[in-house]
Amino acid sequence: MNVFDEFKWRGLIYDCTEGIEKLLSEEKVAAYIGFDVSAHSLHAGNLIPIMGLVRIQQYGHTPIPVVGGGTSLIGDPSGKTTERPLMSKEEINYNKEGIREQLSQFLDFNSKTNPAIMVDNADWLTKINLTDFLRDIGKHFTVNAMLAKESVSSRLNADGISFTEFSYMLLQSYDFLNLYEKHNCVLQMGASDQWGNITAGIDLIRRMHGGKAHGLVFPLLTTTGGTKFGKSEAGALYLDANITSPYRFYQHWINTEDNDVITYLKYFTLMIQEEIGELEEAVKSEPEKREAQRTLARDVTRRVHGDTELKKAEHASSVLFGGEIGNLSLADIRDIFAEAPSVSISKADFQADGMTLTDLVASAGLAKSKGEARRLIEGGGIYLQNVRITDPRHTVTLEDAIEGQAFILRKGQREYRLVLVSKG
Repeated sequence: MNVFDEFKWRGLIYDCTEGIEKLLSEEKVAAYIGFDVSAHSLHAGNLIPIMGLVRIQQYGHTPIPVVGGGTSLIGDPSGKTTERPLMSKEEINYNKEGIREQLSQFLDFNSKTNPAIMVDNADWLTKINLTDFLRDIGKHFTVNAMLAKESVSSRLNADGISFTEFSYMLLQSYDFLNLYEKHNCVLQMGASDQWGNITAGIDLIRRMHGGKAHGLVFPLLTTTGGTKFGKSEAGALYLDANITSPYRFYQHWINTEDNDVITYLKYFTLMIQEEIGELEEAVKSEPEKREAQRTLARDVTRRVHGDTELKKAEHASSVLFGGEIGNLSLADIRDIFAEAPSVSISKADFQADGMTLTDLVASAGLAKSKGEARRLIEGGGIYLQNVRITDPRHTVTLEDAIEGQAFILRKGQREYRLVLVSKG
């Protein structure tokens, strides 16, 4: 199997140029994908192109991730209905470093056979003389053709497009030309909304050098509501643990719907057809076990955050199902129970002899009265820090609290209250 066949069975080919299948089956090529640096972190939508480069390298080709330090000064109109706010050079430089580090987690830059090559298009775009660029590059583009591109035409039918973003196509085409000249790069890949920009670069290479270049685009990852899974959209999932915690990252994948999980396994993992086929059967025969979802969550979380953070995320996830809290921090607890109802109780109420569990359950709103709280406890339906307690007179003190500041109360299997100790 060659890399084109790999992309094909995984459902990753949205469109491609003629002849690319023959090229990828017979030659070793350099292929690039550009990454926008409008944020300090990449997001889940970027995982498809990132894994595209991973697969390119896996099959012996040379992956070239391009950090868009230059194009981000302009802004890509593709897939956007409004103009992007312009960023300062300082913001872009800060974002570039975060993205460089994340890309380095996926690709091998020290391979002895086909090492990945990371470049920044600011190295050439910020050095262009405007009149030379318009004379040498701009003359190869017609406004008619640019207006016909979907990324431009869709904006013309909405709020319009500035000349700044209108020129983005020329800059991305110039990227492809530079990489063709300096690295013999003959393939550009990206999301499907980049097709117009990619074909413009192919045309520029043909016009200036008579060369044959290719393009391949992947499907856009969308949310369950059908919107683009991007960092400026609601519900974005970032690769930076400081923005999206490994626990929330893990939870996102483990909550994948049955009708999406096999597609995601194909998109985001390196699992082979037979392995994914077995999980597909498991989804059909024993969907309640969610084996495919757990496999997906483990694989993607490990790839993005490493084994240590994966273990922490799995431990945190188990707490929601009654697992031991163990050495989880207060920050972890807040993250896990962010969507659970919470209540504040004064620190003074726990002073002296503490508070009875009956009083705590009633104060937390898990029972309508102390009598009901007592009956719940005696019936084995109340858990403190995920440990069942059946004595209604059990005393709760600040020593029992997580970092002296929080308690986890549970009624039955899944009804939680996060009790926060306030200073007042």
